Amino acid sequence: MNDLKIGVPSRNYRWLSTITAIFVTTLIISNIIAVKLVQIGSMTLPAAVILFPVSYIFGDILTEVYGYAQARRVIWTGFFCNLVAVVAIWLAIALPAASFWTVAGFHSAPDAQSAFAGILGFTPRLLLASFIAYLIGEFLNSFILARLKIKTQGKFLWVRTIASTLVGEGADSAVFLSIAFWGIIPTGNLGAAILSQWIFKVTYEILATPLTYWVVNSLKRLEKEDFFDVDTNFNPIPTL
Repeated sequence: MNDLKIGVPSRNYRWLSTITAIFVTTLIISNIIAVKLVQIGSMTLPAAVILFPVSYIFGDILTEVYGYAQARRVIWTGFFCNLVAVVAIWLAIALPAASFWTVAGFHSAPDAQSAFAGILGFTPRLLLASFIAYLIGEFLNSFILARLKIKTQGKFLWVRTIASTLVGEGADSAVFLSIAFWGIIPTGNLGAAILSQWIFKVTYEILATPLTYWVVNSLKRLEKEDFFDVDTNFNPIPTL
């Protein structure tokens, strides 16, 4: 592995907090805009597909530069920040609307309240699907990339990012749609929806590969870090 750094990563990273902020922001916004379905060619997809794959790209960047342990912290940070956002939205929906409150297109408070709840409200089933799919997909993505980095001795970054996305995004799509829509969408249509999301997200990752290379190489140079997870504990649950 030449002169690449192996062992415990340093703690004074200049850009890690920025990468974490972008990761968490894309995750929370994706969950908010996912309620809208869009038509792209023959595929019907949640609007979140324009942004959610970015969280996987930054997951790749975190693992490739800083290592699995740092990525694990960020994944759990994203999970709990998303939980805070969900609780805040639920509370906002539950609070009584002011009698004079209206929004564009709705001229009474009850109508505005119904629209607000309809767009921002989350059903328990959708939330369960989202949280489980996120954790499974992100940890699979990070684990596979970290292990492949050892196997390839740090070469062929594009192989690692695409392979990890194939597995991570595939699991995410399958778990989310299966839990959220099993028994609601016919099995054949559900399978087609899973395949469509998977293909779209993987294509997104492939097209973003040049950008991923640039960000990874820039961060490795700026942070003076290129971590290899040789002796890493890959348990998704961090030890205190």
